[in-house]
Amino acid sequence: MSTKPSLPPTTSRLLAQQALSRAAGAPLIEGNAIELLIDAQANYDAWLAAIRGARHRVLLENYIVRDDAIGQLFRDALIERAQAGVMVAVVADWAGCLGQSRNAFWAPLRAAGGDVRIFNPPQLGAPFGWISRDHRKLLVVDGVHGFLSGVCISEKWLGDSTRDIAPWRDTGVALRGPAVIELETAFAQSWSGIGADLPALTPAPASVEPAGSVSLRVIATQPSTAGMYRLDQLIASMARETLWLTDAYFVGVAPYVQALVAASLDGVDVRLLVPGSSDIPAVAAMSRSGYRPLLKAGIRVFEWNGSMLHAKTAVADAQWARVGSSNLNIASWLGNREIDVAVEDAGFAGQLAAQYEKDLQNATEIVLAPRQRRRGESVQSSHARPRRARGGSGSSSRAAASALRIANSVSAALSNHRVLENTSSVPLLVGTVVLALLAVIAVLWPAWIGWPFALIAAWFSLNLGIRGWRLRQRHRQADTEPDDD
Repeated sequence: MSTKPSLPPTTSRLLAQQALSRAAGAPLIEGNAIELLIDAQANYDAWLAAIRGARHRVLLENYIVRDDAIGQLFRDALIERAQAGVMVAVVADWAGCLGQSRNAFWAPLRAAGGDVRIFNPPQLGAPFGWISRDHRKLLVVDGVHGFLSGVCISEKWLGDSTRDIAPWRDTGVALRGPAVIELETAFAQSWSGIGADLPALTPAPASVEPAGSVSLRVIATQPSTAGMYRLDQLIASMARETLWLTDAYFVGVAPYVQALVAASLDGVDVRLLVPGSSDIPAVAAMSRSGYRPLLKAGIRVFEWNGSMLHAKTAVADAQWARVGSSNLNIASWLGNREIDVAVEDAGFAGQLAAQYEKDLQNATEIVLAPRQRRRGESVQSSHARPRRARGGSGSSSRAAASALRIANSVSAALSNHRVLENTSSVPLLVGTVVLALLAVIAVLWPAWIGWPFALIAAWFSLNLGIRGWRLRQRHRQADTEPDDD
């Protein structure tokens, strides 16, 4: 039997690079230096040092800038640079900053000569416009220093020692080299999407010349482009030995879950590290409801034991790594502006893999336990903290359930493993209660249902009418313009 000749290693590598470039929509950039920044304090220190040393321009784009001690520290540093004649441009997201900071917070920076733009506030004629968010965490200084991460500008990321709240676990990188030009280009695209273009940015000589030996891709995704999704899918398909993922808000869509399952069944060591307690409980519940197919395929799932795990990273085969703002969910993949860096360097991938193994020391593994009387696996508790037993009701079954929870909690503490409870039923039960309450309200107080519905209908009617009128005006204008012929 004849076999087809295998491709030479160099050819296979070129094909892989071509596939990655096409999937991500981003070329491989060589000659960069990269530094791993762990947790908010390291990121803040590096960002502030770069801002305070700025001589030409500071470009800052962040989902949340909060009016607190950290936000004011950054704003004051930007004010000082703007007063010194440095160009300061800031993009903040409207929804991210809602309830976090107001126009009054930015007024001193604008008065000092800085420019601040708010991404995608609600506007007439765009009823669904609010869905798309600028979720990037990006800073570029003088075209030389570039930073991206999952870290927002808020003291929440630093925890609260007085209340025994640990800092949030998050990851970022500092970049130097030709890739910084791509970061500036990404910021300029966000800026021009809100108003007038930035003045022409002359590339800094230091960013044109190689700063190191690291090759990477800057993936600046925009709504509906799906570059990061295609890349995540491709990496899941190409991984041969390991694929270790960290994600803050994992809600895997079926094609991506299938890619992870296929990789695991093919012998790849696939691991997923997610928060044990989340700042968005609803997302955590959806995440947990999807554990079972992953665990059944041999994928190892871990929940972080700290206050909040907010990092978005991946490392595969000790050769490829990703750090940035994109979560493994449909909002990040298709709806938001995100920015990530995909690094093809064994040294950096090794650093991220070592950090991953360190993080697992503060995490609890979720496992499936075999059922006693039926085939298959039982789906039991996945809560990071042991549940308190409720008051006794004389029911032996409830007492037995409480004893089982205590046994699972003790076992988790001793073995660092926790048995998964039936999480798939939780969303159904919550939905049942919510719909039942709505039904009661509709019967007893119909106005409480009617008025919100009327307001929503009026809002969409107004927006659709304005949008239709604008389109009609454009068509009329196009029809009245003289032909070039």
